[in-house]
Amino acid sequence: MALLFTLAAAKHGSACNSALAYRLPRLGLLGSASSWQSQQQRLSSTDLRSVVAEKIPAQQERLKAIKKAHGDKVIGDVTVGMCIGGMRGITGMLWETSLLDPEDGIRFRGYTIPECQKALPAAVEGGEPLPEGMLWLLMTGEIPTKEQVDQLSVDLRKRSALPPHVAKVLNAMPADTHPMTQFTQAILALQTNSEFAAAYTRGIHKSEYWKPYFEDSMDLIAKLPAVASLIYRRTYHNNQIIEADPSLDWAANLSHMMGYSSTGAMELMRLYQTIHSDHEGGNVSAHTTHLVGSALSDPYLSFAAGMTGLAGPLHGLANQEVLLWINNVKNELGADPTKEDLTDFVWDTLKNGKVVPGYGHAVLRLTDPRYTCQREFALKHLPDDETFKLVSLLYEVVPEVLKQTGKVKNPWPNVDAHSGALLQHYGIKEANFYTVLFGVSRCLGVLSQGVWDRALGLPIERPKSVTMGVLEDLCKQ
Repeated sequence: MALLFTLAAAKHGSACNSALAYRLPRLGLLGSASSWQSQQQRLSSTDLRSVVAEKIPAQQERLKAIKKAHGDKVIGDVTVGMCIGGMRGITGMLWETSLLDPEDGIRFRGYTIPECQKALPAAVEGGEPLPEGMLWLLMTGEIPTKEQVDQLSVDLRKRSALPPHVAKVLNAMPADTHPMTQFTQAILALQTNSEFAAAYTRGIHKSEYWKPYFEDSMDLIAKLPAVASLIYRRTYHNNQIIEADPSLDWAANLSHMMGYSSTGAMELMRLYQTIHSDHEGGNVSAHTTHLVGSALSDPYLSFAAGMTGLAGPLHGLANQEVLLWINNVKNELGADPTKEDLTDFVWDTLKNGKVVPGYGHAVLRLTDPRYTCQREFALKHLPDDETFKLVSLLYEVVPEVLKQTGKVKNPWPNVDAHSGALLQHYGIKEANFYTVLFGVSRCLGVLSQGVWDRALGLPIERPKSVTMGVLEDLCKQ
């Protein structure tokens, strides 16, 4: 789907037209009566695995048809700048679950964030979408019913208990170990129960790979709130563990087990876990999970690898960097600086060879919709919050300064510019932990895609590399 979406965008030159082309098969506008009947059966089923299984054969045939009919078609040019610039902008990966549009931002299976907020079932009337609904959408390409989401919540709760050795692994580490290091180690500790690894050892047929991969992925998704909250309580609250509440959904239980059970905190966690779930395949955490999984490493090993990438300052750690920078603003200028003082502070930051964290994006050319929906949440729930007011003032100041430099293609805020302020408002003040919350969310997208990687039989990833000498010789020619 992602490949067709890219080709449609190139052909029509319109985000709107390409988004429509992306949606037609899912909406049934191109289907037969039998496909409509199958869709109705899927809509009535509350078992996610059976819905995914029903969809796989058609998608396998679709991929075969694309490869057979268009395998030799060129979909882009690679420049020397791309080669030495981190492969940025090179189209070279199939990623079904989401696509990043420069104008509309992230589309989850074709749906924008505002559309997801309206369509996905919520825990409370008019509230934020449940991440379980996003998981269903990413796995199937279809908006779930409330009944399907509720049943998925039940399934995740049944899978959520941690084996005792996970706590032992964490307790063997120094208490001041960075939360992301603990997070990765805990994920690796869970690998001992991998159904995929066991099935591969037994000699499972490759056409069946997706089934144990699905089970591992669901188990891991279910356990990550318990893992994250265990790390949080161990690191910041003297190992005083809070047990899960069987009446709560996946994200609300994460908030509860961390120690934040207010309605606002739970709603924020649902929003946070939904909007951070996926960001197409080329970002470090998604690409790494996919790359390691392409070697038929199980979901635990693949996701742990992705999380070591997420921990980098240029990726998931950016939300922590934003909050530290905002705190520096407060220390230097006070909690309520003037626009002029803030403008000078931003210029000083740039002149000292530093970046303004939370601003700019490799693909987007407008304000990140993930920033916008967080801003709308703040306007609704915490309009008078001190840090939110400062974030709002930065929104007025920073883009104008960055435009004046003449060096920035996208001066607008991204998702990281806002999330820390919301988390702080509800008492989650430990910036070192924010990337763990990001990691919990990211599992929804990368593991859903991992299931489809195995279902579609995608091969091991192995791009060609060249030396500077080869590039010099090529350019001489």
